[in-house]
Amino acid sequence: GAWERRNQCCHWHAQPSPGTLPACALPVAATPSTLAFICLTSDPGPWRVGLTLVGRDQSSMQLRTPGDQILNFTILQIFPFTYESKRMGVIVRDESTGEITFYMKGADVVMAGIVQYNDWLEEECGNMAREGLRVLVVAKKSLAEEQYQDFEARYVQAKLSVHDRSLKVATVIESLEMEMELLCLTGVEDQLQADVRPTLETLRNAGIKVWMLTGDKLETATCTAKNAHLVTRNQDIHVFRLVTNRSEAHLELNAFRRKHDCALVISGDSLEVCLKYYEYEFMELACQCPAVVCCRCTPTQKAQIVRLLQERTGKLTCAVGDGGNDVSMIQESDCGVGVEGKEGKQASLAADFSVTQFKHLGRLLMVHGRNSYKRSAALSQFVIHRSLCISTMQAVFSSVFYFASVPLYQGFLIIGYSTIYTMFPVFSLVLDKDVKSEVAMLYPELYKDLLKGRPLSYKTFLIWVLISIYQGSTIMYGALLLFESEFVHIVAISFTSLILTELLMVALTIQTWHWLMTVAELLSLACYIASLVFLHEFIDVYFIATLSFLWKVSVITLVSCLPLYVLKYLRRRFSPPSYSKLTS
Repeated sequence: GAWERRNQCCHWHAQPSPGTLPACALPVAATPSTLAFICLTSDPGPWRVGLTLVGRDQSSMQLRTPGDQILNFTILQIFPFTYESKRMGVIVRDESTGEITFYMKGADVVMAGIVQYNDWLEEECGNMAREGLRVLVVAKKSLAEEQYQDFEARYVQAKLSVHDRSLKVATVIESLEMEMELLCLTGVEDQLQADVRPTLETLRNAGIKVWMLTGDKLETATCTAKNAHLVTRNQDIHVFRLVTNRSEAHLELNAFRRKHDCALVISGDSLEVCLKYYEYEFMELACQCPAVVCCRCTPTQKAQIVRLLQERTGKLTCAVGDGGNDVSMIQESDCGVGVEGKEGKQASLAADFSVTQFKHLGRLLMVHGRNSYKRSAALSQFVIHRSLCISTMQAVFSSVFYFASVPLYQGFLIIGYSTIYTMFPVFSLVLDKDVKSEVAMLYPELYKDLLKGRPLSYKTFLIWVLISIYQGSTIMYGALLLFESEFVHIVAISFTSLILTELLMVALTIQTWHWLMTVAELLSLACYIASLVFLHEFIDVYFIATLSFLWKVSVITLVSCLPLYVLKYLRRRFSPPSYSKLTS
């Protein structure tokens, strides 16, 4: 590695596997036992110092030194990481010397009050954070045998407590966390995945506001936001200074209010104070920002921010995370997306959707999300149209015959209408798409139409209701006007016209034909024609074979569907939708 002298400590930069770039700041007096803790809790990659983790189980570990010497350690206690304590520790015994050592690593803001006084920790943490590194502080404390036995007795007693067990256990552990010897800093660069920058650019062009919620230091979060182009190079950044009371929060909000088109960077402590006293004002200003970065956020704060965005803005939220600390945020959001990464699969298991790379988020939203919304809107409204159309026919029929309680269609006709004759064409709408996937990715501005709610609104619902009433009334009055002497002829004419109308309306709604849609249309029509032979009880088979039946059904179907086709042509001719300009 390359060594560089800086402020009484040495910085060593290694070159491990892609995706993780550790840079360790080790003191000159670092020992192999110091690095044992690093190898125990880090990715055992090809460290240039030559120390290798060769064995690890619940109670022991083995390390190989550059001289092929095997060091054996017994693991006495493990204190796992928690988001409240922001640190983790382990107590090990060196089998060769019998020495008991307590190692701990954690966030610099926590470890600064635990380690012995030094004059370089704060400066070096700031230097690493400004380079975009995630900083951890490693410390140790040697324990005598009697001291450890006393700790173990108190620790076991605390774990057996019935009341306030967690508090008592934490208190016992904290009794060891005093005047620890500072060993080193570890700075890990959390490298961006491929195509993160163009993906964020796509989301912004689609009208989606992007907020970054992270537990990193303010300097690290700011550097990451710039590298990811969440904050553009020529964009101003307002760093919300640390506020502790209401008056400071009021002054800082007023200072931020005077700025325009400015990204916001705020820490979790300041955010908590602002939300406590000026929740509405802060959310109003933050939602106007092109980008927001919240650093030093706990998992609870992440979920709280998502909940406030839902309540205050009424907008839908999508939370994207790759670690266990993002689970609460993902579950709180309207749509959760988990990214499978090196931090495990907790996020992907708790999310609604799971992706392997962040870049897939663009296609998930721009293509699949857009198509899903438009297809669901068309399908739901068409199902309403299908049911309301036949209901209108029954209402017209009853009103003509003095509201007599006589059903228009009975038995298999009413069942087959919703299951066999119209089900496949209607549900084939889930295959419809207005533009190709490549066009949707190339023009993310198409996604903005969804933000206006035009595909599914009160207006579109009312239009489909009027279409249903018009077509149902036209079919029923036409059948009553053109039927002959037998009442069963009304059923044959109206029901056949209804089936043909539904099939033609599906064809009218489709933007891009899929071969399965054609099969569904032809199959449904064939099923209806074939079933006429077996419906002697409801339909006069001899009548449907006459020329009179054919022209009457054709006229009624034409009157019910032709005006809608004309209106669709005129709309596309004089007021075409935005996507049609890209496909013409």
